[in-house]
Amino acid sequence: MSELSYLEKLLDGIEVEWKMLGEVAEIKRGSSITKKNVLDGNIPVIAGGRTPAYYHNVSNRDGKTIVIAGSGAYAGYVSWWEQPIFVSDAFTVTAYNNLSARYCYHFLLNMQEKIHDMKCGGGVPHVYPRDISPIKIPIPCPNNPEKSLLIQSEIVRILDKFTALTAELTAELTAELTTRKKQYNYYRDHLLSFEEGEVEWVPLNKLCKSISAGGDVPKNCVKGQLKPNSNYPYPIYANATDENGLYGYTDSYKIDSDAVTISARGAKVGYHTVREAKFTHIIRLLVLIADKSLVSTRYLNYVLDMTPIGGTGGGIPQITVPMAKKITVPIPFYGDTVNSLKEQSRIVSILDKFDTLTNSISEGLPREIELRQKQYEYYRDLLFRFPKSDTEVAN
Repeated sequence: MSELSYLEKLLDGIEVEWKMLGEVAEIKRGSSITKKNVLDGNIPVIAGGRTPAYYHNVSNRDGKTIVIAGSGAYAGYVSWWEQPIFVSDAFTVTAYNNLSARYCYHFLLNMQEKIHDMKCGGGVPHVYPRDISPIKIPIPCPNNPEKSLLIQSEIVRILDKFTALTAELTAELTAELTTRKKQYNYYRDHLLSFEEGEVEWVPLNKLCKSISAGGDVPKNCVKGQLKPNSNYPYPIYANATDENGLYGYTDSYKIDSDAVTISARGAKVGYHTVREAKFTHIIRLLVLIADKSLVSTRYLNYVLDMTPIGGTGGGIPQITVPMAKKITVPIPFYGDTVNSLKEQSRIVSILDKFDTLTNSISEGLPREIELRQKQYEYYRDLLFRFPKSDTEVAN
């Protein structure tokens, strides 16, 4: 039996009334507090983030509390706190007698994306109690509070069970992923740790056809575009790791072969990865074009994992082209092209398999974690598909 059929059976034709959240719950702001006013304790201070900002020795909410972040990047984020907390740059939703707090929480979670979309204001985005108050929440059997709470309780029971199962499966998969990463690191370290005389340490300048720094952003490009199209088919990569460093797309390219890119400035200095053919690199990104008669691109990327890529000291760390040229990496059977490339291929083949299992979203464990969360969200959505009156549908 589907969860939707279960909801229909649970309701059994009873009335459902959609009421504004402000009618059935108290929506109350937190109290301002700064870090210098906090006294050491174990009470979480909930502000605009997803985790406690710090800890205090006094609470202003008793527990079993719904909190909605008020400002910042996570404005509108809905969370549940079992223990006493101190609510600061956020506000709470406290259900009245005919509304289950946990039922209300699950409903607001189901509205999470829409609540995030309520963010407004220049500079620091905000979500206000006045934005939340008009949200309409379904109240089954509104004229019989006892029966209404029983129905709400049953929905909560199902969703709490899904929450627990999802958390358990996610924890198991995360533990498995951690094990795979350790296994991958072990084999990578083992495969790329050579005894003296087995390899020669060769500077990148001798292994690469070119080492170049990125330039200005192309004039003819679309910043923030995530997929190619017929007018702008070539990716632009920058000194960043978000979206794999993807800046946008353009109608031309500077690099026409696969390459290794290295972030050349800032906190992520030294971050490196393989890029596919035909792309453009921009400021603060170095591109290494391997001489494939000496080294494969993927082998070069893997051995850079084992090679310190330090930036300049003092101020903002950075790597320059002259610095990159001097970096040395281990090459097996250097001078014997056939055997060297054969050994490189063997090492890459093993590490690629571990890399796919560990990191691939479509094939690896991270994808499984994502699917478990989506499965929970799907059933939660079904359980809140209460019937609406003609008036509600019109609105």
